[in-house]
Amino acid sequence: MAQRGRPRTFDRDLALTSAMHLFWELGFDATSLSQLKAVIGISAPSFYAAFESKEALYKEAVELYLKSYGGVTMSLHDTSLAPREGVYLALHRSVEMQYGAGHPKGCMVALGLMGACSSGNEAITALLRGVRQRTRAGFRSCVERGIKAGELRRTTNPAAMAAAFDGFFLGISVLARDRVRLADVKKAVSELMGIWDTAAIQTA
Repeated sequence: MAQRGRPRTFDRDLALTSAMHLFWELGFDATSLSQLKAVIGISAPSFYAAFESKEALYKEAVELYLKSYGGVTMSLHDTSLAPREGVYLALHRSVEMQYGAGHPKGCMVALGLMGACSSGNEAITALLRGVRQRTRAGFRSCVERGIKAGELRRTTNPAAMAAAFDGFFLGISVLARDRVRLADVKKAVSELMGIWDTAAIQTA
């Protein structure tokens, strides 16, 4: 009588990474339970035992994304950096990450705005909105520090300038998905920083 093979060990970390990539590529609404079970490689009972629900799995996936890739915007909150440099580094590093290999193009949080829009997904929407608001606040904080340090004119509108930087930041995902050349987007970051330079106080 043939011996039974040992059951395959379930690697939860690997499963979570696979789910993160699927959510990142398709969004919350468009990702079905059958797709999640297939990419993870487990049955429905095992899925619910491991992750409880699709919503709970998505929240874990966002946490993993932020832990793995969210560091690209940490410069916005690093007061040891000059405020202009904090903004530039956040945009530049975000472009590099969103165009990088080994994962879907774009930003999971920015793309999630369009992928969790149906009714009943209020908790998911609130989660993503909170992350986006933190990034927007980071841009504003840099502008406010620039004004306080005398780098920017006091007439500079922090909310408006932060919105301009944040709007470009969110749009990187679309540029990456549309395969706009990486070199052009990097150049666009430099052009965008002209907004800061225009508002800067000119020193002799």
